[in-house]
Amino acid sequence: MQNYREDSELMSVLEHASNEDIGLLIDVITDNGKGRMSLDDEVMASLINVKNLVPYPLKQTIAEEIQKFGGNSLVSVFRGGKGVLYKEIVCDVASHVGANFNEKQDVAQIESSILLKIVEKSLDKMSEEEKKDFFDQFGVRYEGVGPVAMAALIGVIRVSGFAFYKMATIVAQATAKALLGKGLTFVATGGLMRGISVFAGPVGWAITGIWTAFDLASPAYRITVPCVIQLAYMRQKALIQECPKCGAVVAKDMKFCSECGQRMSASPLLIENKTIDMDTK
Repeated sequence: MQNYREDSELMSVLEHASNEDIGLLIDVITDNGKGRMSLDDEVMASLINVKNLVPYPLKQTIAEEIQKFGGNSLVSVFRGGKGVLYKEIVCDVASHVGANFNEKQDVAQIESSILLKIVEKSLDKMSEEEKKDFFDQFGVRYEGVGPVAMAALIGVIRVSGFAFYKMATIVAQATAKALLGKGLTFVATGGLMRGISVFAGPVGWAITGIWTAFDLASPAYRITVPCVIQLAYMRQKALIQECPKCGAVVAKDMKFCSECGQRMSASPLLIENKTIDMDTK
């Protein structure tokens, strides 16, 4: 780990993430265990061997590999073999997919712009009924895709922790299925279950069908794009909790449950780790 660069934006997500979520990052980095030319065989073996229980030092190794893949070889040479910080990677991915962002924004905002761009592109692949269903998932009235409709959708997602988490989960699920052949194993609660049909339905397939539009021919983008999407999902997942009274999904900084009014604990009750493998549903 001599080439790891201190990167709080990256490690703050990896440090508290579930083994299942980190396992998908390992699959991306190692190409599902088949290996990559730019990945050391010993590093690959060590990552594959700890997929079910990832210790902290290996989380730093994962961060280092993401940093390395994020930098081109010339930059790495001049930085003593080190890669680039996560924010630089996020900005690069945002530029690559054509997201609307500003480099002065924080990482979470830029990640959200990437997810929204992917959603926007996927809408072109949906029927009118599928578009309506998608907007319904976020409580937005659909009257045709356009600037007003997208602005309304963005507004809801920006202000609602659960809406943001739901969108991140939709995109991460479809990305994992398209690029890895496997879906997320994710937390499921009553609040999330109300909108769960979107994961296995036409919306997921629409997102799956857009990857050629983002040109993942470059070996670096085949890694950085899905890694950023997965990390965006993991970041949003860390910001939610479950209401101890009604089981609704609530943003971690909310003082009261938006569903039943229950006062939330000062030490949030994190969502119980009941998982659903979407590949089997």
